[in-house]
Amino acid sequence: MNFRPSFTYYIIINIVAFLAYGYDKLAAKTDQWRLSEKNLLLLALIGGFAGCMAGRAVFHHKTLKREFAIVNIISALIHIWIIGSYIIN
Repeated sequence: MNFRPSFTYYIIINIVAFLAYGYDKLAAKTDQWRLSEKNLLLLALIGGFAGCMAGRAVFHHKTLKREFAIVNIISALIHIWIIGSYIIN
């Protein structure tokens, strides 16, 4: 099986991740139903690391939770390696 990362996928998942952080921050302020931390972290792991990082910065959301920074950095390294491997080959 030949794996090729789809740049369209990365664009869409990062937009979704960014919007998810914005939604969750708004929900937190208005005492509404919120996304679970597990789902927010999952968005980073499946390729939405840039959207998660941007969402954390723009919405000042989950900035004090160290695990979010760690998961985002690890996910970024993994996905940059995947994309870089594809481009080099």
